[in-house]
Amino acid sequence: MDRIAKLQELLTQNPGAPFLQHALALECIKLGDDQQARHYFEKLLDKDPQYVGSYYHLAKLLERCGDHAAAVQTYEKGMEQAKKANDQHALNELRGAWEELTF
Repeated sequence: MDRIAKLQELLTQNPGAPFLQHALALECIKLGDDQQARHYFEKLLDKDPQYVGSYYHLAKLLERCGDHAAAVQTYEKGMEQAKKANDQHALNELRGAWEELTF
């Protein structure tokens, strides 16, 4: 069974697991399916906006697809959530990527 099918099966068994949705989105990126990856990241962040790690990956995907305005917004939302979570490492990564894109 390929990794995507296995992750989808696990997600069916445990639909509330944000890590599985995040992992599924990353697998889609590896396969070049940015549209599906974006869907999984957005669905995850709509349901669980505190899952800070997904903001960086979604914003990078949006940058790669040329949607810089959406990428900037995603970095900013991620920075807000990282501050709320007191996650300095994620905040620094998001801020660095945001600065690289906006300056």
